[in-house]
Formats: sequence, structure tokens, C-alpha cells
Amino acid sequence: MIRGLEHLSYEDRLRELGLFSLDKRRLWGDLIAAFQYLKGAYRRDGEGLFVRECSDRTRGNSFKLEERRFRLDLRKKFFAVRVVRHWNRLPRQAVDAPSLEVFKTRLDGALSNLL
Repeated sequence: MIRGLEHLSYEDRLRELGLFSLDKRRLWGDLIAAFQYLKGAYRRDGEGLFVRECSDRTRGNSFKLEERRFRLDLRKKFFAVRVVRHWNRLPRQAVDAPSLEVFKTRLDGALSNLL
């Protein structure tokens, strides 16, 4: 515990320290891994991991991913399923980033409004 913050609630401590909540930090890591998969960093490992949506009428970013549906609720916790909805909601500037470092900085701005 950091001195002087013991009396504050979890949300107030995070705000005081300038940090995201645990859920946002997990999502941040997942979206960075998805960016790396889609840019080809793990081509062999993740070849069939994501399916690009075939639609000309997309709002927001132009690199939308297809959301798969499963009969079992167990699958909605899988990486490829839980990331797609959030990826599709990212702004075009973040998705079209030329490098990982640029994506990270744009993702920080997008995540403050995403959840």
C-alpha cells in the first residue's frame, strides 16, 4: 500500500496514481497481442486465429474482425473471442498504426473512452 492512499477507495487510488483498472490493463495487453498477430509477428502460431469481416460498409476502423458465435458459453473466455468486440470498436487511427509503439500510444487514448 502506498502511504497516504490507504483511506481512498480502489477507483480513487487508481485515479490518483494515473492507472487503468485491472480489467482495462488486461484488455490493453490483449489488444496489443491481437495487433501483433494481425501484423504478422506470430504468423505461424496465429494463422487461423482471427477472420477478417468481408464488408464494404464498415464504420469506425476498416479492419473489422468477424465475431464468431458458439453454442457453449465456455468459448467466450477464449482470447480470439473476447478481443474481437473491443477490436472492432477501436478508432481507425489506432488500428492503422504503422508500428507497435504508435499503436500503444493511440490505444491509451482510445481505452480512456472505450469502457
